[in-house]
Amino acid sequence: MNNNKPQQFRRHLCAVAVTSALFGMAMPAMAQDNASEDEELRRLERIQVTARRTVENLQEVPVSVSSFSDQDMERVGLTDITELQQRMPNTTMQVSRGTNSTLTAYIRGIGQQDPLWGFEPGVGIYIDDVYIARPQGAVLEVFDVERVEVLRGPQGTLYGKNTIGGAMKYVTRQLTGDNEFSIRGTVGSYNQRDLHLSGQTALSDTFYVGAAFATLNRDGFGEYRNTGDDNYNKELQTARISAMWLPSDTVRVRFAADRTEDDSNSKGGYRLTQSQVTGQMPYDSVYDSDTAMPVDNFVKTEGMSLTVDWEIDENWSFKSVTAKREGFTDTNIDFDSTPQPTLLVPAIYEDEQFTQEFQFNYHSDNLRFVGGYYYYDGEACGVFGTVLGLLGVTVENGGCVDTKSQAVFGQGTYRFDDQWSLTLGGRYTKDEKDANVQRFTYLGMKYPGQDVGAPLVVNSDFETSADWSRFSPHVSVSYQANRDLMYYASYSNGFKSGGVDMRADVSLNPDARNPYDPEIVDTFEFGIKSELMNGSVRLNAAVFYSDYQDMQVTVQRAVAAGVASQVLNAADATVQGFEIESIARLTDTFSMNFTLGYVDASFDKVEFFNPNTQQVEDVSGIWSFANTPKWSANIGFRQDFGNVFNGELVWSGNVAYRSETQIFEVPSMLDMGAYSIANTSLMWYHNQGQWHAGLHVKNLFDKEYRLAGYNFAAPRDAQGNIIGAGLGGEDTIVGYYGNPRQVSFTVGYRF
Repeated sequence: MNNNKPQQFRRHLCAVAVTSALFGMAMPAMAQDNASEDEELRRLERIQVTARRTVENLQEVPVSVSSFSDQDMERVGLTDITELQQRMPNTTMQVSRGTNSTLTAYIRGIGQQDPLWGFEPGVGIYIDDVYIARPQGAVLEVFDVERVEVLRGPQGTLYGKNTIGGAMKYVTRQLTGDNEFSIRGTVGSYNQRDLHLSGQTALSDTFYVGAAFATLNRDGFGEYRNTGDDNYNKELQTARISAMWLPSDTVRVRFAADRTEDDSNSKGGYRLTQSQVTGQMPYDSVYDSDTAMPVDNFVKTEGMSLTVDWEIDENWSFKSVTAKREGFTDTNIDFDSTPQPTLLVPAIYEDEQFTQEFQFNYHSDNLRFVGGYYYYDGEACGVFGTVLGLLGVTVENGGCVDTKSQAVFGQGTYRFDDQWSLTLGGRYTKDEKDANVQRFTYLGMKYPGQDVGAPLVVNSDFETSADWSRFSPHVSVSYQANRDLMYYASYSNGFKSGGVDMRADVSLNPDARNPYDPEIVDTFEFGIKSELMNGSVRLNAAVFYSDYQDMQVTVQRAVAAGVASQVLNAADATVQGFEIESIARLTDTFSMNFTLGYVDASFDKVEFFNPNTQQVEDVSGIWSFANTPKWSANIGFRQDFGNVFNGELVWSGNVAYRSETQIFEVPSMLDMGAYSIANTSLMWYHNQGQWHAGLHVKNLFDKEYRLAGYNFAAPRDAQGNIIGAGLGGEDTIVGYYGNPRQVSFTVGYRF
């Protein structure tokens, strides 16, 4: 353990505090009572967010939050939420290994890499206040959206469990009753063919309806060499319908339903080493692969919600959010990526959830309060096989987890005067889980649902239950030094629910049947929200320190009998760092934006049961945080041109940087070095607001970068030479990569 870390963090904190104080002293000198006309044109627009479950100005919210409007995302050609990773500090949002639509999300070092059913995420995903419990299908398309908000740090008081890293809110477009219709088509590299349709109308003065549909298609970036099938292709359809009823001036009822189907091929990985089985060397293209399985893959997610808003009087309001969602995944993943059935993993996941939330909001001159009750009832089931075809053995895991969760919460902000405000909040959560786990070993190759007779070995077959309760407090103080500068300090507590390892093999580790506990984080944060130069420059910054306890770490190790899995409650970890977000309108037509994030995350103690030695080991000196680069940065620009072809031309671009990233908890060949990605866009908007067109180039310099992988390496000596066969007889070190350079052209029409 590094005893200098607290001292280093105090130096970071001191430096930012001093910088903040200098800003506070300098601002009155820079402010002018009577701004010139040019300065008024350069003033940045106000951004409204709902980070605290009520509409507020971004600059008045004592929370680290980034907000992206639909216009922001349209201008740069964003297609799904993973592309926002480049534009936020200390954030990882990317497609999980071997999938097309499963999300891996980390904020400030906290998240969940393993998308297995029953495991809880560390970053909460919300669609219009509805919590999305599973990561499958959570790579949301930027479609029929009003804005996306990303909150960093624990959000347990208002958003509940599983938001210990933060929360992402996907806010869909609201109905206005206007007659609107829009159509947008895109063509691009790799035979990209996208079509978006959306519209709304009023059926009466009090009843509005709307609908949107998109089909997104693209050939593969590579191919399966032995079958000719596309690899990294896209074939997705998504639709949404909505309705709003206004029975009175004080009541609003909203209904929404959505459905997404992803028929893209399963994704094949790139072998980093020569195959022990076939002798195949790594291919020239990281998007080429081989497979011994069908490339069939199907993911479906759908849901519906009913929201009732009631303005009781000038101070009180009530909201009810009732929702039901379900998902289904049928996929085939060839772990070793060879034509031989060495290490195959076919899988089926199913989940469903019902949620109900009641909120009461109070607002007066000095007090703002939100509180209520939340109920969750969900079931997640699945089955997958570890098919070791060359050994003639299949290990199949299956089971279900039923979860019931209830919570009561409240948070209030009291404004003492024009400068000082105090926020106090808390949430009490009660979780109950029932699980059944089966792990059987069969002779031969077995796929889910296939009957091959009785198992050769029963590795696990048990049922278990557990319950946990937790109170998560929050307190913050904010000081409005002047109109354009706010300081805040906060303490937040959050937790991620405990659970059961659905891969548990009690024949290898008898303790694997025991439920693992929740993980808990206590975060202290100090920040500033500021606007300089008469509102033409916005600079927000924060430093944070998190004490991370009982951290859940999923570990898989190859052993003679297959793969031994374990979910650990690591004893302790420390996460600390800072982040800066800034935008400056330098002229009335040119602006720049900048973000910078730094995370220092380290394990203090990790008790790891080694299935090979059957001993508990402290590996804190070896392990590091996964998916958490120390540095992340982004710099971008926007240039508006005058009247061009009866419209406005907007040129924008950015360069995003991420430092070295470790993919798993231990170093491996999969770890990615530092890299930068550049993008540029050119948008044209007709003066009458109907036509628009855009040219977008992503990954301008065609940078090759690895996001994830599988690491079941063969044993090696101290010099790195292979000295034996790996799992199933293969050296399985397989990587998955970000998208190559893509060029697309979009034309849209609104009326």
